Amino acid sequence: MSGRVVGYRMRSQRILLQPRAPIYRYGYRLPTVNCRGYHGKYSPMPTHRRSDLTCSSAAAPPPGTLRRGISLGASGVAFAVLGCLAALGPLVWRYRQATVTGPTDEESLHLYVPEDEKSKEVEDFIQSHPLVLELRANPDLVESRPHMKIPEFWKKHNLTGSTLLGPGRIVVPPLSWNEKGGKSMVSVVYLGSDLCGHPGVVHGGLLATMLDEGFARCCFAALPHQVGVTAHLEINYRKPAKADTYVVLRAKTTKVEGRKAWVEGRIETLTRPGETPTVLAEASALFISPKFAKASPQHIEMDCSVPADRTRSGCPRYTLVLRTRAQSLDNQHTAKLDINE
Repeated sequence: MSGRVVGYRMRSQRILLQPRAPIYRYGYRLPTVNCRGYHGKYSPMPTHRRSDLTCSSAAAPPPGTLRRGISLGASGVAFAVLGCLAALGPLVWRYRQATVTGPTDEESLHLYVPEDEKSKEVEDFIQSHPLVLELRANPDLVESRPHMKIPEFWKKHNLTGSTLLGPGRIVVPPLSWNEKGGKSMVSVVYLGSDLCGHPGVVHGGLLATMLDEGFARCCFAALPHQVGVTAHLEINYRKPAKADTYVVLRAKTTKVEGRKAWVEGRIETLTRPGETPTVLAEASALFISPKFAKASPQHIEMDCSVPADRTRSGCPRYTLVLRTRAQSLDNQHTAKLDINE
């Protein structure tokens, strides 16, 4: 009797300990399902009562997921807007500065006020000189002070409008007269004592700068987009230019072909009527209106603007320079390559 009981217990124990026993395989090893209320994505069910659970094919988002998603989306939109503003800010600033123009020709004549006795003396002498009165009476010429047309926020970066302008240098802003259509130009300048190369003699580089800038102002109105770069400048120095003296720059556009304009001129001493002026330097130059002038106004130099309208003389107004000096040189080099093409 007891032996049969023990044998039964042994058999039962042996069956339960079988690793592949049916009671283990089919009684406790159930298929996995995706059910709500469990921590894992796929949780095994330790019970046969599946009707007590709500199961679905996809896991439901935990509490707070929708709120976090909205918060992340709003943050993404905010950063995207800030990024766009940061990227467009410089472009907007450049466009605004490129469209800013300086004073008109008429306004530029009334902006300069002498700061000391020497400046007042030079200003009075120029204003009352017979040549100035003669030029002012010519209806085909328009008088202006080009350097006074440069916007204040850019003037400090301009060579002839700021660095070379002042006591001991170019004492007063030069007066200029432009003929309509970019045909000719006359300018009266006083050269001070601080512009010398040799003692008492004005540096030849300054005369070259004056010729380059004056020739450009002469022909720009004749070019297609009223803008150009210097492709060639040839100078012949005739006589030393003494410091503390008045000079006259005369320029004339000799030929215009498409985007090219040829200019000739000279710098001579300012004399009284009946006296023969002394020619200090003669020059000829070729200017090219670059191909990018119409499409890219932000790459135009200060004295090479593309305005919406013109002044009475047909000369363009000045626009802000928006490129570095290195970029300017690169663009001038590009213009030279266009000539060879």
